Amino acid sequence: MIIQSKRVWIAGQFLAMQIEMQNGKITDILPYGTKAADIDYGDKRIVPGFIDVHTHGAYGFDTNDAEPEGLRDWMKRIPEEGVTAILPTTVTQMPDVLTAALKNVAAVVSEGYEGAEILGVHFEGPYLDMEYKGAQPPEAIAKATVEQFKMYQEAAQGLIKYITMAPEHDENFALTRYCRETGVVVSMGHSSATYEQAMLGIANGATSMTHVYNGMTPYHHRKPGLVGTALRVRDIYGEIICDGCHSHLAALNNFFQAKGRDYSIMISDSLRAKHCPPGGNYQLGGHDIEIGEDGLARLKGTDTIAGSTLNMNKGLKILVEQAMVPFDAALNSCTINPARCLGADNRKGKIVTGYDADLVILEDNYDVTQTYCKGTPML
Repeated sequence: MIIQSKRVWIAGQFLAMQIEMQNGKITDILPYGTKAADIDYGDKRIVPGFIDVHTHGAYGFDTNDAEPEGLRDWMKRIPEEGVTAILPTTVTQMPDVLTAALKNVAAVVSEGYEGAEILGVHFEGPYLDMEYKGAQPPEAIAKATVEQFKMYQEAAQGLIKYITMAPEHDENFALTRYCRETGVVVSMGHSSATYEQAMLGIANGATSMTHVYNGMTPYHHRKPGLVGTALRVRDIYGEIICDGCHSHLAALNNFFQAKGRDYSIMISDSLRAKHCPPGGNYQLGGHDIEIGEDGLARLKGTDTIAGSTLNMNKGLKILVEQAMVPFDAALNSCTINPARCLGADNRKGKIVTGYDADLVILEDNYDVTQTYCKGTPML
């Protein structure tokens, strides 16, 4: 199949090109009009598929539900917002719930599914700080141990690729080191760590930070905390929720100014309520949540933010059009940067021959015209 456009994102710029796809891969990239194209997208933008490394669910499904058809439905439908790869994300819960959730993801990956590719699991908790737990259920927060994590990784059949944990509660950084040695990305979050403790976490193998500004010690000019760490240490990754509600637009701009174009990672941190009609009763980690008019989820009856319903294509629009982040930095944050963080940048995150044919066709208003997951049109 050959598609073409006068605006194809290659090497940080839009070029008039055509893309040939076969067997799930990009097999050739040629100047616009070189061959007869199956589809000509005119002036619409063709960009790499979006990668969401922190998302709990959508369409009424949550990763912790451990329902295979719910997970399959999510993967099949999420390309509507340009997502072509994903890390289904758990939320802190009791061991039996987490074990079932991990086994479910492993089974679906083994048995097959359509749509966005599951690159692994993001294990958010249960090794978190009580003060900065956010909406994570306190009764399920646990002490970090390598032995228990091994049990979870076995249930996941090795699919845990990314873990959020509070470094200050990881005794002697044992789990941080074990994860680093076994290829699991350690992301510091839901943490009361000081700047100094965070630096020790990085020294022992942490390479990312979870939803910067949220669930962590705030910035103070005499106590930089985790936010100060994210801004100061420019060569570790930092997730950020780009809905304009979790963080002020000015804070989004500040973050991207500090991190540059190579280490920022846009995430949705979406809940089961995403792509569901307004109203309805939802839960996160066994606790009731409610969705506000602003699209934010909060623990019912409180002001505690419990996640978002952000669409990734809308997040890109907010970054560029409202937070005034340069387009290349904003796009990198949901394409090549998460791919590089996960070690998948040898096949994802760029429009290059030999890479997976994961592509998004974007209107000027950032609506998604079509999404190709490994060359298969999904809309």
